Amino acid sequence: MVTALYAVILAGLLISLAWQVIKQRRAELIKYADGGVEALVLARSAHGNAVDYIPITLILMALAEYNGVHVGFIHLAGIAFVIGRVLHAKAILSDTLKHRITGMKLTFFVMAALMVLNLIALPYSTLLG
Repeated sequence: MVTALYAVILAGLLISLAWQVIKQRRAELIKYADGGVEALVLARSAHGNAVDYIPITLILMALAEYNGVHVGFIHLAGIAFVIGRVLHAKAILSDTLKHRITGMKLTFFVMAALMVLNLIALPYSTLLG
């Protein structure tokens, strides 16, 4: 299953972003929330945003793969999504806007494309019994 490759890569990204949160908490001795520390606010934002978008996109990707969408489209979606998520995370952590916008555009484009691909590939005959 091709989706597993992207799940592994994106899990690595989530771990990396979680580590940024942990690093900031240790440096500032903050146990909960963000303590008003800007670097921790940014780290939590980058991690939280990734947690918001990665699971549903991986589900859509796995369903597209299961529904028989050509593996090339799955790879294209996976690569574009990983690039979008990395750009977005790096932009948040560095508090810049340019790549953050590009990252979200890629994220939304991939999600929308996977939605359409799933609707096209969905085996409608099995839905009706």
